[in-house]
Amino acid sequence: APRLGLDPAAPHDALLAQLRRRANDGAQTRPEWGLAGNAAFIIAPRLRSQAANLEGRAFLHDYDARHDADGSVLETLMTAPMVVAHWINWQYHASTCDPARLGSGNKLLHNVVGGNLGVFEGNGGDLRIGLSRQSLHDGSRWVHEPLRLTVVIDAPQAAIDAVIGKHDTVRHLLDHGWLHLWRYTAGGLARHERGQWRPFTADSGLPP
Repeated sequence: APRLGLDPAAPHDALLAQLRRRANDGAQTRPEWGLAGNAAFIIAPRLRSQAANLEGRAFLHDYDARHDADGSVLETLMTAPMVVAHWINWQYHASTCDPARLGSGNKLLHNVVGGNLGVFEGNGGDLRIGLSRQSLHDGSRWVHEPLRLTVVIDAPQAAIDAVIGKHDTVRHLLDHGWLHLWRYTAGGLARHERGQWRPFTADSGLPP
């Protein structure tokens, strides 16, 4: 609500009515912010995050490793929604960091090309394939903070490593630093870095 200039303390029904009005108003260039601000993907029991205010910045997938003995569900999550979350994150990242080359400019001027090839901005000749400025900017400031996706998984280390070892796509994302991978441990968290798991606790500080 604050991003849209709405009072978050307003009655629920009043906020909902304003959001619905904006969403159905064709004159609104920013009816909603969609996925702006996305920064993390959590694969864990909902109990892990339900007490936290994630401010709409995290993709959540309720997952319980106790009911996934063969790791097949985890494999699906790491090779499908995790990869898609990375695609979404990186499109926002690229369109924010280099909007002139990797964004698509002003969506009020867009002309769609070939159905799904991209758009022209007004009468410009360059094919634009990124996100529009309205998806990233409120007219005075950027509303998306470009961060590489942080993935946090609650699953046995061996199960996570098995998926990484089996799928080149996942391994390449990690080896080349396209996303950050963490897992819950009995003592806190551990970060996957250069093929190794490095423990992290509140007292140890962030890993180098």
